Amino acid sequence: MARGNQRDQAREKNMKEQAGKKGKNGMSGTDMAKTKDDQAAIMRAKQAAGT
Repeated sequence: MARGNQRDQAREKNMKEQAGKKGKNGMSGTDMAKTKDDQAAIMRAKQAAGT
């Protein structure tokens, strides 16, 4: 029975860690839009240089 208890405790610990983590993207909407615009400008410059 001890193994079952260890499994339950490990599961609880993992759930607490997962709840504490943020999502994959921690940027706000304005930061995301600015980054997207910057990346688009870089790609446009690369495409212009390639042709």
